[in-house]
Amino acid sequence: MRVVTALKIGAAAAVLALAGGAAEAQTKWKMATGWGGGPLMENGSKAFAATVAQLTDGRIEIQVFPGGALGNALKVPETVKNGIAEIGHTWIGYDWGADTTTVLFGGYAGSMDTERMLHWIYEGGGLELQRQYRDEKFGVYSTVAFIRTAEAFLHSRKPVRTLDDLKGLKLRTAGAWLDMAKDLGAAPVTTPGGEVYTALERGVIDATEWGTLWENISMGFHKVAKYVIIPGVHQPTAPFEIVINKEAWAKVSDKDKKLVEIAARLTTFDTWTKVGHEDAKALDFYKKQGNEVTELSLETQQAVRKVARKWADEQAAKNPWFAKVLKSQDEFETLWKGAEKYRNVAGK
Repeated sequence: MRVVTALKIGAAAAVLALAGGAAEAQTKWKMATGWGGGPLMENGSKAFAATVAQLTDGRIEIQVFPGGALGNALKVPETVKNGIAEIGHTWIGYDWGADTTTVLFGGYAGSMDTERMLHWIYEGGGLELQRQYRDEKFGVYSTVAFIRTAEAFLHSRKPVRTLDDLKGLKLRTAGAWLDMAKDLGAAPVTTPGGEVYTALERGVIDATEWGTLWENISMGFHKVAKYVIIPGVHQPTAPFEIVINKEAWAKVSDKDKKLVEIAARLTTFDTWTKVGHEDAKALDFYKKQGNEVTELSLETQQAVRKVARKWADEQAAKNPWFAKVLKSQDEFETLWKGAEKYRNVAGK
């Protein structure tokens, strides 16, 4: 992202926030989330809520609840649609069981990297597709808030480097990787984030994926699993999502709607730079904690990408929405093919 883009976003927010003078009567929303703490809560949900309050001069106040407090942590859109919460912060891929299209918006093993995903979302029509999709299929308003770089592949009690090492491995995951991991011989399960540490500590699972190297520090997985496996080929990127009850959204002024969107976009770009910078420090942290950092073999990484593309093509053949979004992403990646030649220069 160019600096001027961030400045434009901030300037627009300042102008809109100052317009109209004194604060009007507050709108109070409850926010359901999918997490109990960590960067997703602090840098995501709570940061977004604070920015909304600041930009709207207090006209919109959002009370953030931890995952499970207002409903199933894996079904935040359902909680929001039913009016139990007016707004929610979730990962859209949790709804893959209802419709696999969700993982194209939330990232899966076949996704592009985070820089390209950001450009597709904001410049390539991705956000417009996501809003149309969520409205049509789930009856909620949607926007992007928070994004990860590539995740850690696993925190594991066993070493994992090759395809053979995946055979029978009991791992916690979510989204389409549940199916793909099975195809590679693993034994995947899914659980809310708050239950993962205990399952790993007790040996109920052998390994888990969750977030990036930095995000996983707060989860404490390194304390109960010796091996840190990289790179996260199962999740090259992961945009997260704000969902809003349509009736609640309709009551908000056009000006405040714009400010909520700006807050979401600022949260997304702030987390991109924050996560990226902190990830750069995290490997040294794990090594000092006595963890063994292991890199997946090239053969394994290539096998995962191959399985992911096969899976995506199968989904597109039977799901019009999946086909529509995949086509948009494929066209975007074609446009960006070879971009490294003019975007990157040789390093030191």
